[in-house]
Amino acid sequence: MEPAAKLAVLAAGVFFLNALICGIWKYDQIRKSADALAHPYVDIAHRASLLYSFAALLISRFVELSDLSEGVELVATALPLLFFGLAIFNYMLHGALRDTDNVFAAIREGGAGGSSQTAVAVFMAALIFAEVGGFLVLFWGFARAQLL
Repeated sequence: MEPAAKLAVLAAGVFFLNALICGIWKYDQIRKSADALAHPYVDIAHRASLLYSFAALLISRFVELSDLSEGVELVATALPLLFFGLAIFNYMLHGALRDTDNVFAAIREGGAGGSSQTAVAVFMAALIFAEVGGFLVLFWGFARAQLL
């Protein structure tokens, strides 16, 4: 198995295990809550971890079917996986802190850890570039190898 595919499968396992653990956390909050709901960001962390685990497996498959160099595949794989992990971490952080139920609204109001709108905009631009760009590179490698 290629290094990029191994990285993606490893990330899938980490994300899935995290989803299972977040599911326990979510259930505990639901059980203790008067309205039978977990904090929104705990719920989001649970769901995002599940979805990103399968997205990582999908990425691994595109790596396997690509004809790009190992180095290009590794970068194109690592970038989206890094931002998937950062997103999950951020959701878990806000779920643990219970500091907001909408981080973007909180930032506009000057809350959510003192993050500035500019910093968030830069981070989101990097996330978009890494996730969409990384997958587009792998998709191109697949299309070139399998369809052209």
